[in-house]
Amino acid sequence: MATITLRGVDERIANTLKEKAKKEGISVNTLMLKLLKEALGMEKRKRSVVYDDLDHLAGTWSAADAAEFEQATAVFEKVDEEMWK
Repeated sequence: MATITLRGVDERIANTLKEKAKKEGISVNTLMLKLLKEALGMEKRKRSVVYDDLDHLAGTWSAADAAEFEQATAVFEKVDEEMWK
C-alpha cells in the first residue's frame, strides 16, 4: 500500500472531515479512502438519507396513550360560534 500526504488542507475542510468521520463512526483516514474511491468511480456511493422528523415515534402509542391524547386535544375540535358572527 502506498502512503500519500495531502498538503494544503485548510481548517474548514479538516474540521468538516473530522465531524463527518465522527458522525459515521470511522477514522478520518477511512473516510478519506471512501470519499476518494467514490469520487474516482471505484465504489458506488451508498445513499443514506437521514430524516430529522418524528417517524420513529409512529406506532409507539398504546391504546391508553391515544385515548389520553384525544381527550386532551378534544377542545381543539370545538368551534366557538361567537367568534364567527
